[in-house]
Amino acid sequence: MESKINASENRNGTVKALKAHLSLNVRNVDQSIEFYRKMLGIEPSKVRPGYAKFDVQNPPLNLALNEARVTSSGALSHLGIQLASTDDVLTMKQIWTEAGLSTHDEIQTNCCYAVQDKTWVRDPDGNEWEAFVVLQDKLTESSTCCGVGDETGATPLTQISQL
Repeated sequence: MESKINASENRNGTVKALKAHLSLNVRNVDQSIEFYRKMLGIEPSKVRPGYAKFDVQNPPLNLALNEARVTSSGALSHLGIQLASTDDVLTMKQIWTEAGLSTHDEIQTNCCYAVQDKTWVRDPDGNEWEAFVVLQDKLTESSTCCGVGDETGATPLTQISQL
């Protein structure tokens, strides 16, 4: 990801970002480590009392977990990983299911002014993650965006191969 900045701050006017950083407050770091091991399919790169870090290569992400008193879900709506195809969404669903995570699926859902296929998981603190593919973008109308955990009546992903 390259961003334009004021040329006086950098000679060539661009900054090359290595990866996004996301830091989540969690109630129990051990429970969260177990969830994210399953979700991401990797071991944490660093574990300390009340802290863990996952250095995710694909997609590039520095994910930190900080044990803290969590009293509400805050302003965060949800998190996601955009994938290249419905087959990738199905593969992610299979990986998560085989790891023992519960998934919620949506297919051909109209969300955020786009038609998408997606599968969702929820971490121990209620943070919801979607793995999704955009099938059609820039629609002029949209239903409620990102119906996290709701029952939209969308066809389950398990039925995609039967379509």
